[in-house]
Amino acid sequence: MSALIDRAGLVAALEAAVDKRVTVVSGPAGSGKTSLLRLWAERHGQDRRIAFVSVRPGAELFWFSVLGGIRAACGGEPPYAAPDCDGREKVIAEISGVAGPFVLVVDDAHELGAAEELSALLAGLPPRAHAIVATRRDLPLGLHKLRLAGEVAEIRPAQLRFTVEETAALVAAAGITLPERVIAVLHERTEGWAAGLRLAVLSLAGHPDPERFVASFSGSDRTVAEYLMAELLERQPADVLRLLLRTSIVDRVSGALADLLTGATGSERILLDLAEANAFVVALDPARTWFRYHRLFAGLLNLELRRTQAAEIPRLHRLAAWWFAEHAQPADAVRHLQAAGDWAEAAALLSGHALTMTLDGEAKTVRALLRAFPAPDDSLALVRAIDALGRMRLDEAAEHLETARSAGADRMAVTALDLLLARLRGHFDCVVANVDALPAAGADLRAVVLLNVGVTEAWSRRPADGERHLLAAAALARDLDRPYLEVAALAHLGFASTHRSFALARRRCEGAIALAVRHGWDAEPVIAPALATLAWVLAWTGEFEEAQRRLDQARQAADADSEPGIRLLVHVVAALLAAARGDHRAALTEFAAARQSQATMADEHVLSARVAAWTAATRARAEHAPAPALQPVADEDVLTRIEGHLITALARAEDGDQRAAAAALERALDLAEPDGLVLPFAMTGAWRLLEALPAWETRHAALIATILDAVRGGVPAPSVRAPLEELSPSELRVLRYLPTNLTRPEIAGELLVSLNTVNTHIRRIYAKLGATDRGAAVQRGRELRLLSASGTLATPPRGT
Repeated sequence: MSALIDRAGLVAALEAAVDKRVTVVSGPAGSGKTSLLRLWAERHGQDRRIAFVSVRPGAELFWFSVLGGIRAACGGEPPYAAPDCDGREKVIAEISGVAGPFVLVVDDAHELGAAEELSALLAGLPPRAHAIVATRRDLPLGLHKLRLAGEVAEIRPAQLRFTVEETAALVAAAGITLPERVIAVLHERTEGWAAGLRLAVLSLAGHPDPERFVASFSGSDRTVAEYLMAELLERQPADVLRLLLRTSIVDRVSGALADLLTGATGSERILLDLAEANAFVVALDPARTWFRYHRLFAGLLNLELRRTQAAEIPRLHRLAAWWFAEHAQPADAVRHLQAAGDWAEAAALLSGHALTMTLDGEAKTVRALLRAFPAPDDSLALVRAIDALGRMRLDEAAEHLETARSAGADRMAVTALDLLLARLRGHFDCVVANVDALPAAGADLRAVVLLNVGVTEAWSRRPADGERHLLAAAALARDLDRPYLEVAALAHLGFASTHRSFALARRRCEGAIALAVRHGWDAEPVIAPALATLAWVLAWTGEFEEAQRRLDQARQAADADSEPGIRLLVHVVAALLAAARGDHRAALTEFAAARQSQATMADEHVLSARVAAWTAATRARAEHAPAPALQPVADEDVLTRIEGHLITALARAEDGDQRAAAAALERALDLAEPDGLVLPFAMTGAWRLLEALPAWETRHAALIATILDAVRGGVPAPSVRAPLEELSPSELRVLRYLPTNLTRPEIAGELLVSLNTVNTHIRRIYAKLGATDRGAAVQRGRELRLLSASGTLATPPRGT
């Protein structure tokens, strides 16, 4: 069946490998080794002689088979008797007599009782001869010298597995039509094992419900079971068979756990041997201490265990549960207690570990274990509350917490969850009032309290306090080695840091995202706050394209179960980006969604007043009406003050008072310069006024160029020669003033440094940029994107 499809990539890999003296193709039974060799020979055999030998047990038969294969490939007479003791010499002589390139294919090499004969043959191959050895397990062939010389190639089980695309082609070649998602399930269940796929396709042909068949396809399928029994299981010694059957109840097994389940010793050696023999046993770690069975093989083993030792199964699950509990793996312990039917013990164990498992990012595992219980039980009320909080079922969570309280659940845990519930409901004052809650609680619960309080303070105009508590939560989580909890704290820290500086907020968001990526949580809800905050910062600094990308990631991570504060921030950023594009209708839609998120919170979110002001201003712009005056929504609210100055500038320009408009613009630029803020100019449309602003009337030519680049959708200039040496932060600060009309003494005044310091920095800037004057330095700075591109370059003052 596999020959019906084109495995061009694998055939090409074999063709490249055959250039080596010896190629080893190693894979389990039914992995398609022989089919691959035949397919390769049919496509590439025309320019070389290829001899096929299928090994049968026995040394004399081996030499006889090899000699017969060589003569069949070369058109000679077949041998009439097996070679005697000089069989190797006869075979080598026969190969030496072949004209041109020659490849000897030795299939099923694992059938050799010993590998000495094959090793001797490989060692004596003539220069123009190559050998391909196909085997189910690695053999001691003495290839170390050839390997060091780069003359050995290998095709391993991972390369032999069918890809999803090849699986689809195999199904289609049999005339069967399946949706892509069902093809993916079939590939997952078979793990790309060629024989399993062929058997599945044979069963699928004419099946009345192909999708249902694929959904239930496993190693207990009759055709798969018969194949694996004949090719693998029936060949195993009694002790190996006992180990395989008794350990099939676990998803992964170590030597120590296998010893416990079998009541024997030496299990690790057996597992290692099985893995090395490609017997559907896979090592899970580089040290090869943990193993798992191929999905279909595990299904067969489970079937055989139920058939032959059904009475032992509950006891085996209890043993496994005890072992996993002793080794701090509660999820597996609960799972095996459930399988044994020990529901009360399973409920007690899950209740004791559900919170810490959730703090380790295993909320989905807790939910799956919870759903496996047969009926509601008050002993699981705390677990049900944790699950309901994770899904934003807040009323349901409150009921479960009351039940847990009445049932005598851990008081500290219930109180910590009460605070989380208050935060998710937007009862910010309630959470902050309990900042000193749980003074005697364990470190895990203290970290949870710090996180909840810090997030609440960040959302409710207490950013400095929020920053302090989130930093403490992250530090405690790090000390406890709870990276998921650390990511949760750091993900919120970025927003709490925006009151200090957008640059700091950006660094902290990027740090949180990098940590989440390392643990594979970059698409999980836990990192959504950092993604949304980073999009917020990028929007304000005019990096609109990157802001949109981060916003899209935040939307994907912040699923429907995300808390209202995160959803509000996502909608606000989306509205700001739409407003920057001039799409007022889309902006108003997103602002309305933000207000809906606020409506689910008891107290006011820090952005709510700003959303109301932006909504009014956006509606006025959409209707081409004068923008309303903006009032600061908080003390020293720089963003609102910038917008206020820009609205004034637009009004003065409309009145024809260009001098007043320029003055208002300069005040806005003064406030925007420290953080390089661009968004207010884009949202209000005030950027158009900047185009007509004379360069000699502003101290902010570089920022203006950045703003105009952003709103015009500017693209980076082509790459140019890098500076001779990287500019220091102090030199970069001086460089930003060179496009302006400020003199060197004025630059020194702006930077609060001496004139001598400015002169020194400028000399170093010229040297590093390869410039001879101020104009050339500015031009090089723009080419290198150290300065934004600008249509107008301020004329350098005389004497500088």
